[in-house]
Amino acid sequence: MLRRTFRAMGTEIELFVEADEADAELDAAEHEFHRLEALLSRFRPESELSRLNRAGSLEVSADTARAIELALTARANTGGVFDPTVHDAVAAAGYDRSFELVPADTAARTGTAPCGGRVRVDGLRVEVEPGFHLDLGGIGKGYAAECAAEALAPAGPCLVNAGGDIAVRGGEWRIGVEESVTLAVSAGGVATSGRDRRRWRRGGVELHHLIDPATGAPAETDLLRATAVAEDATQAEVAAKWLFLLGEEEAANRGVPCVLVRPDGSIRLAGGLA
Repeated sequence: MLRRTFRAMGTEIELFVEADEADAELDAAEHEFHRLEALLSRFRPESELSRLNRAGSLEVSADTARAIELALTARANTGGVFDPTVHDAVAAAGYDRSFELVPADTAARTGTAPCGGRVRVDGLRVEVEPGFHLDLGGIGKGYAAECAAEALAPAGPCLVNAGGDIAVRGGEWRIGVEESVTLAVSAGGVATSGRDRRRWRRGGVELHHLIDPATGAPAETDLLRATAVAEDATQAEVAAKWLFLLGEEEAANRGVPCVLVRPDGSIRLAGGLA
């Protein structure tokens, strides 16, 4: 088993592959993260996403267009619960820079920002409704994990972990998602979304990065976090965020294999997991 770790997209990345030698494939997989971060980061002024957000309309690369199309499909499939136009709402809540630079506590938050802006993709031309901006943070990590797994898979069965967004190709991997829950996965993706990781305070009030598009504010839900299993890491990322925002009862009845964690730490398995 070979393993490589590095930082990209604001998180720790782990690459695992069952092979005796895979330097070229590991290099290619790591390169995918750095390449896609340079395109999709909202914190890099020179990225395609940042340039699109400034201009409102831009001819972008195939990867950027694909990531945006995936986000728009996710918005349609979740009835707007997953929304890539939460950028301004996340920034208004205080997450307006790379997370390690976000102050732990400052003055009280003064307002929210609307979500649900129109986005049009025509080939490689992307247009965003004036007054709205895109955030591809979570779905971008899932997309990068999938691209990295494709680059690594020729060397052997592999797993890519992008801060909890996991892509698997072959083998059988035991993934501990909670202290008492381990998933055996041989293909597809796993992702976790929750309000216990990226947290900060404004005026003493605790906030988090998962925005409810209906309110433009950090979501109020009866879940602490949700882990979803799906066909790939991108879909798993969308599903985990969707289920978290829906809350326990609705999430448990959507048919998605998932692990739901309540604020007291108790766990509910749903969607066929047992």
